[in-house]
Amino acid sequence: MEKTPTPTHCPYCALQCGMNITPLPQGGVEVTERADFPVNRGALCGKGRTAAEVLSPAVRLTTPLVREGGRLVEADWPEALDRIAGRLAATRERYGPDALGVFGGGGLTNEKAYTLGKFARVVLGTSQIDYNGRFCMSSAAAAGTRAFGLDRGLPFPLEDIPRTGCVILVGSNLAETMPPSLRFFTELRENGGTLIVVDPRRTRTAEQADLHLAPRPGTDLALALGLLHLVVAEGRTDEEYIRERTTGWEEARAAAMAHWPEYVERITGVPVPLLREAVRMFCAPEAAMVLTARGPEQQSKGTDTVGAWINLCLATGRAGRPLSGYGCLTGQGNGQGGREHGQKADQLPGYRKLDDPAARRHVAGVWGVDPDSLPGPGRSAYELLDALGTDVRALLLMGSNPVVSAPRAAHVEERLRSLDFLAVADVVLSETAELADVVLPVTQWAEETGTTTSLEGRVLLRRRAVAPPPGVHSDLYVLHELAARLGVEKGFPTDPEEVFAELRRASAGGPADYSGITYRRLTEENGVFWPCPEEPGGTSRAEDGDAASSAVSAGPAAHDASPSVRHPGTPRLFLDRFATPDGRARFVAVAHRATAEEPDAEYPLLLTTGRVVSQYQSGAQTRRVAELNAAAPGPFVELHPRLAARLGAADGEPLAVVSRRGRAVAPARITDTIRPDTVFMPFHWPGEGRANTLTNPALDPTSRMPEFKSCAVRVERVEVVPGS
Repeated sequence: MEKTPTPTHCPYCALQCGMNITPLPQGGVEVTERADFPVNRGALCGKGRTAAEVLSPAVRLTTPLVREGGRLVEADWPEALDRIAGRLAATRERYGPDALGVFGGGGLTNEKAYTLGKFARVVLGTSQIDYNGRFCMSSAAAAGTRAFGLDRGLPFPLEDIPRTGCVILVGSNLAETMPPSLRFFTELRENGGTLIVVDPRRTRTAEQADLHLAPRPGTDLALALGLLHLVVAEGRTDEEYIRERTTGWEEARAAAMAHWPEYVERITGVPVPLLREAVRMFCAPEAAMVLTARGPEQQSKGTDTVGAWINLCLATGRAGRPLSGYGCLTGQGNGQGGREHGQKADQLPGYRKLDDPAARRHVAGVWGVDPDSLPGPGRSAYELLDALGTDVRALLLMGSNPVVSAPRAAHVEERLRSLDFLAVADVVLSETAELADVVLPVTQWAEETGTTTSLEGRVLLRRRAVAPPPGVHSDLYVLHELAARLGVEKGFPTDPEEVFAELRRASAGGPADYSGITYRRLTEENGVFWPCPEEPGGTSRAEDGDAASSAVSAGPAAHDASPSVRHPGTPRLFLDRFATPDGRARFVAVAHRATAEEPDAEYPLLLTTGRVVSQYQSGAQTRRVAELNAAAPGPFVELHPRLAARLGAADGEPLAVVSRRGRAVAPARITDTIRPDTVFMPFHWPGEGRANTLTNPALDPTSRMPEFKSCAVRVERVEVVPGS
């Protein structure tokens, strides 16, 4: 009997590309294109196309593991759960609730992220919860909130990009990180628009650009200020827009005018004629956009850097208008939703602030607890990891691999080893899971139903297509069972749709309002953009929930009625007003400052890090796929021929990259597509080639984002012993 394909979404990046999953008669599943989803229109990158490989029991966890005599050995679920609950309870009893830590991930569904935050605050009573999305887009989120009053990765759908006049793409190599999205930029150029790429490397994305600016790592802030200086000096500001829709311009303009072109050229290495050309290209068309990614954001001044690019948009009237605006290319699969619903140290569901009394009252009412019982804000991700083994004695970790992904990774690994107790729930035995006292095997994307929120702010429904292997349970089951063992028997359902119904109530009235979104709508409409409040007179939540239950199993044809009133969702934000009290966008005066660690005689070069097309994040999943490993088998050190000649290094021979935090060794890859003063390493691998052994945990004062993108290093040849 032929199986019907299940429409769902990719487990990897924030594009959340549509795909179909079909179980095969001989076992396993087939991934095929799904042309009806507008973001990828059927296109899939190699990671998405091979995503089903990680469903195989041969490469993933299928039974709980507990540590006995220094080794992880198989156990049953009751034993594993009892051990976790017992150790968490004992630690809390001895040291207090803030001795318990919770660390989440930007790949968790909205339902899981919501429940994890609720579990930390209601069951454990701890403030010590954060997630790896802090390492991804937190500076852009902080800058967007500061300027616009609201953070959503893109305030417009990707389909607007081909119809604008110019895009400045800052610090993104989307040809490798989000390959299906490149078509929007190709179409932009085919339609007569222009693309400016800002990147220290001439990447595959930069090769597509009409203009490539290659600043020294860590100088994007100066670059943006220099462009704004030229906009003012050349009379290209939109004075009417500034007057009617913004505040703070006088101070921001004065700050920018201190960054004259020749000064900016000295800082960035970008020649003045290219600065002038970039301003001409950006200001010539009626509409334009600035999109940032990790390059400018993963800096100790990332919030101000993004703020400077936002100032450029505001000064030219390029925000809150059709086909114009600032946007962030969110990285992780649910990086947007993951930061909206409570697993971040300072937030409650609906993007509410944890220190807001009204927000606490609303969410506590949904949860059925006293608002005063909710802990306050806790430590940010790196600060939480740095406190392990001292202030934080036991950690529950879901969906993250900080042994590979955190800055100053050797120190983080040491902190994890120093814990009294570590429990990890994951799909695979990651490098972090290998350190745990208990490891729980959990379901993954094709084995469970749940929602994610893409970089566009489009809430999507991933559908269960196959059953998990015997002995594998969902993260919701884990939290339900732990809550019961810790004395909270209600409020932690295992049905994702029931969780989503509660999330809707908790988010209602908040900045990220999902209250008008249901599983049925997500099925019928191919996703819904938030904010989407429930309209008065619309179908009740109970009725929608009942209908959605049948929709997940029977598909859209199961529906024979629609709500009488529906909010349509919000594909495009800020067209009428910004989300600030007065409806105006805020300029913020910022000035260039150096990176936290500048080169010197001992460490004369700059290291920057990033991704390659065939691996994803810490590589915990993609490194288990043979096709992807064949394409990207291991780390490398990218360096310019002039630097290679100075070192006497040959292509392919091992090089050591040394920072103040450690040493990493990987083969040389010599190319003229990188600046001579810069080396690049991808960060997907553990072991001696671990790039994050080197990176600097210096934190942005606002976002608490570590400075992954720039640190001082030296490069040394490694003597190879014959026969070794």
